[in-house]
Amino acid sequence: MNPDPESRDGTDKVMSHAQLIAAREAARARGRRVVQCHGCFDIVHPGHIRHLRQAKSFGDILLVTITGDLEMKKGTGRPLIPEELRAENLSALDFVDWVYIEQRPTAAELLSEVQPDVYVKGREYEFNSDPRFRAERDAVERAGGRVVFSSGDVVFSSTALIAAMERSVDPYHARIDQLTRAEELQGAALFGVISRMRGRRIVVIGETIQDTYIMCDRPEVATESPVMTLRPLERRHYDGGAAIIARHAAALGARPVLVTALPDDDDARQAVRRLRAEGVEVRAITVGGAIPEKQRFLVGAQKVMKLDVLEPLILDATQQDEFLELARRAVKGDGQGSCAAIISDFGLGLLTPAVMGRLCAAIRPHTQVLSGDVSGKRSSLRSMVGMDLICPSEAELREAYRNFGEGLPLVTWNLLEETRARAAIITMGADGLIAFDRLDGEDHDNTWRTRLRGEHVPAMCPIALDPLGCGDAMLTTATLALAAGGSLLAAGFLGACAAGLEVQRLGNIPISAPELRQMITRVHTAQLAYAGAEVIEARGARSMLRAS
Repeated sequence: MNPDPESRDGTDKVMSHAQLIAAREAARARGRRVVQCHGCFDIVHPGHIRHLRQAKSFGDILLVTITGDLEMKKGTGRPLIPEELRAENLSALDFVDWVYIEQRPTAAELLSEVQPDVYVKGREYEFNSDPRFRAERDAVERAGGRVVFSSGDVVFSSTALIAAMERSVDPYHARIDQLTRAEELQGAALFGVISRMRGRRIVVIGETIQDTYIMCDRPEVATESPVMTLRPLERRHYDGGAAIIARHAAALGARPVLVTALPDDDDARQAVRRLRAEGVEVRAITVGGAIPEKQRFLVGAQKVMKLDVLEPLILDATQQDEFLELARRAVKGDGQGSCAAIISDFGLGLLTPAVMGRLCAAIRPHTQVLSGDVSGKRSSLRSMVGMDLICPSEAELREAYRNFGEGLPLVTWNLLEETRARAAIITMGADGLIAFDRLDGEDHDNTWRTRLRGEHVPAMCPIALDPLGCGDAMLTTATLALAAGGSLLAAGFLGACAAGLEVQRLGNIPISAPELRQMITRVHTAQLAYAGAEVIEARGARSMLRAS
């Protein structure tokens, strides 16, 4: 027995029954909260990781109990992985503290013995009337514990994954294959959407930022004190903020108008000339100071430090009115309005919640598609009212609502209801994105479970060279796709393709229409090639599994 049952290494996390009960008593004596999860965990997939990581946040010690081989009732050939190896897999996760193999049919008896402070189940159990789960819940609550239902945002099923293995398709490619078979995501359909982006007038409203990459020699430790020393070798400057969104739009063939705030200096004038040379019309109010700059220090392609060189933009009442009128006139255009408008708030003070509310009301009547995004904790996500599309990251959304425990669909529904937005695309980094859409009709109970539909699109390049600007590329592409008559799923797919291109390059560089078409072709072609190769391997893999 480990002398400190709360700090066990990977080889010592798998416990016998006696060890588990003793460790539980020791934890109770120390006032440590024990959280328990129970399941089969035949294949530990991304849904499990998110579920378990969130469970650990509810207490001090995470106990994961798994159903023994003899009680697995998942069908012929299950479990695929023997109980010892399943336990070993879970023990390798650093946020899992204890692992136990339960040989009884359900976890009810073990829950009565362990008496966890928190028992965590997936969101699908929240309205489950299964008597086995009812017994488990009663056992926890009788001992004074509570049952918590965790989020199930990116949902995978071990049973479905094993079935996919039988077809020799991994979950990532299985989902890509499913998406590329949809009629609206066929190559010809997507190419048509891209073609219809050309010539469309789009207004981009927000702060202009300069992103500076400072390429450095390898770091050293200073002699006077143990601090890192960097020696700059090269500086690379990129347009950032709303400016790069406008450049993305121009590269995709649209006619962008950038409404922003700029100082009266040489740097601003050079930026305007550069943007105009790429087809961006610039309309700006004059403010003091300098263009906000975000400096990133890199060694090779690795960022080692970020420095924000900026002062908040503080507009007086007259400047606010001037900016709002400038935006309204830009969106109204020649009287026919614009096909799309994007509001991008980088939290620098230009778009306060009050200004954001007035801005949305002023331009909503004059544009067909209105979308918005935010960056930073000081942005005004919840003030983006009446949007057709809102595109925050999961972290930005949860931060806006200070809600880090509920499921992503519920938090998204709260945003859509509060802002009266039509749809949202929530980005999740390497996990891709989820496009959430309201469902119309009268056969609903007006809750997110019956009124919200979500479509997961995997990341087209899960390993990022440089994630800077991925959200901007996705937002611009998705907005133009909607303006060009594409569906929300097509907008999300095209946005994911644009983000997949952006992460493969260092710096904030616009994505062009030809590059987007090439990316779509690669995705479709790679999927066909993968499926063909896997069919050949499938027979041998199935034979080996059955023989073993």
